[in-house]
Amino acid sequence: MTLRLQPVQVGTGSYDVDGQLVFADGLLAAVLVQLSDYHEDIAGMWFLEAGFGLVSSATQSTFADLDAAQTWIEQRLAHAA
Repeated sequence: MTLRLQPVQVGTGSYDVDGQLVFADGLLAAVLVQLSDYHEDIAGMWFLEAGFGLVSSATQSTFADLDAAQTWIEQRLAHAA
């Protein structure tokens, strides 16, 4: 499986607009948004704004960096293999 990230601005309705579309083998798997300074202690971390299929999650997942987010997404998608 190959993940590809594409920078995007996301209309979240908040200060958190810098995002990444995450494609897995060409299919959109997730939308990640970087948390703004508004979030103080967790500013700069990445939030799973939307996950599709096996990447969907009932919990609000937050990741220290994009590498951690990608690892989590890969683990979720590995269950499909």
